[in-house]
Amino acid sequence: MNLPENVIQQIVKEVTARLQTQSGANGIFPDMEQAISAAKVSQRVVQKMNMEQREKIIANIRAATLEHAETLAHMAVEETGMGNVAHKILKHQLTAQKTPGIEDITTRVWSGDRGLTLVEMAPFGVIGAITPSTNPSETIICNTIGMLAGGNTVVFAAHPGAVKTSNFAVDMINRASLAAGGPANIACTVETPSIESGKIMMQHPDIQLLVATGGPGLVKAVLTSGKRGIGAGAGNPPALVDETADLQKAAEDIINGATFDNNLPCIAEKAVVALVEIIDELMHYMTTQQGCYLASEAEIAKLESVVFTAPSGGHQPGLNRKCVGKSAADLLEMIGVKAPDGTRCIVFEGAKEHPFIKEELMMPILGIVRAAGFDDGLEKAVWLEHGYRHSAHIHSKNVDRITRYAKALDTAILVKNAPSYAALGFGGEGYCTFTIASKTGEGLTSAATFTKQRRCVMSDALCIR
Repeated sequence: MNLPENVIQQIVKEVTARLQTQSGANGIFPDMEQAISAAKVSQRVVQKMNMEQREKIIANIRAATLEHAETLAHMAVEETGMGNVAHKILKHQLTAQKTPGIEDITTRVWSGDRGLTLVEMAPFGVIGAITPSTNPSETIICNTIGMLAGGNTVVFAAHPGAVKTSNFAVDMINRASLAAGGPANIACTVETPSIESGKIMMQHPDIQLLVATGGPGLVKAVLTSGKRGIGAGAGNPPALVDETADLQKAAEDIINGATFDNNLPCIAEKAVVALVEIIDELMHYMTTQQGCYLASEAEIAKLESVVFTAPSGGHQPGLNRKCVGKSAADLLEMIGVKAPDGTRCIVFEGAKEHPFIKEELMMPILGIVRAAGFDDGLEKAVWLEHGYRHSAHIHSKNVDRITRYAKALDTAILVKNAPSYAALGFGGEGYCTFTIASKTGEGLTSAATFTKQRRCVMSDALCIR
């Protein structure tokens, strides 16, 4: 997205003004103890608010997110070096418009001869949330809206690689709360996040619930903390395409999903399994109509040497973080190839065991696996998903096959005949979230996820039938 110079200067000026005195910003503290203490004080105020008052604050957070979507998008790309500004703007707009609020907080009622029983959703109190660098501000805003709707406040342990963007979002949220007549510090964090500050948060007695959005190591740490944990871990979503699919549309959908924000979303298509009778036609549409660069075997080998770091000390090779979230053109440039104009994605055919296919890369490199038939394709897709139970996609007009695929993959998200981002309400029905708790079973989190149930019983009274 090309912005006029005066707009860019205004963004820089605003960000500098808001962050130059970080310790004076709303919700941002020198250490984790102070952050948790402030959130605890604010939670006592929030818990006494009625639902209408909470909704007023949430409405202001939504408005502020829409107002600052461009600023936050530019900040995230500049700070992390990952993703696409235009797509990050869309993600912030989606967060503002489709994250559930108080409407997600409901009461169940039983009324009969023996009286009246209510089951209501009550807050946990102060929630500790760990956020990623891939969707830093989107996750913070989305989490805060849902947690506040449930009557909680939240302390964030933000990813150190996205601290400026994260802190800007926290400051923005608290300003929105104050402007709506709410308290400051409904969302809190520290000026300089670290492993140590994160440990303090996870072990603190005033934190009743931990929510982790990140990799498997992070989720494991939360689930072994001794506290109630909600874990949104890694995924490696495969997309299966059979001979009944609309192949031209499938190619468009898959590439749109796989290139959205340079493949950073955990739900994005990470590999394709295509039946033998249609794989060539599918790849034809990808390369001639969808801006895909068909890489040679030699080019893929060169990319491997760049994308993966060399193993050391007996460890497996890891991802080169300088490649994560980069565009296809940037990745090709790293191996001395000038991408043709309009290149969106790098594609190649390979075995399911290829490291670019079996590993979650979070970059627009898409390996396509040939399957002998639907049963073979199903088996390969299950293997590629690695039992994460996160996300999977299928392009087929055969309802029985779609059903078999859904049962076999058993993922929190299954997208049928659409881009992966339809799962988040972008071009599909349903609400938005950036914390998808596949590991702990909550699925797509919302305000209700961040509450605990309370039963209230009035025996032999208040039944007036």
